[in-house]
Amino acid sequence: MLKVWAGLLALTLIEVLLAYIQLAPGLMLTLLMAFSVAKAAMIMGYFMHLKFDKPALTWMLVPPLIACIVVMIAYLLPDSMRALSLRP
Repeated sequence: MLKVWAGLLALTLIEVLLAYIQLAPGLMLTLLMAFSVAKAAMIMGYFMHLKFDKPALTWMLVPPLIACIVVMIAYLLPDSMRALSLRP
């Protein structure tokens, strides 16, 4: 449990550090999303005890998660592209 907490803390510190480093917006967003997915997987696996459940339960949760991500991207991507064009 302490290893999971240390991993979550390390990922959070990396995310905060990325805010102070000047990176390309696409690279920064990709890194932040990857770290967020990794943190969510750690939280679901250990704190929600999904790591110790049957694999069938996990596979029941993965398709709705992917569908939710696809729907959010479909709704938010056009607005985000428009926001990029509005920058000076």
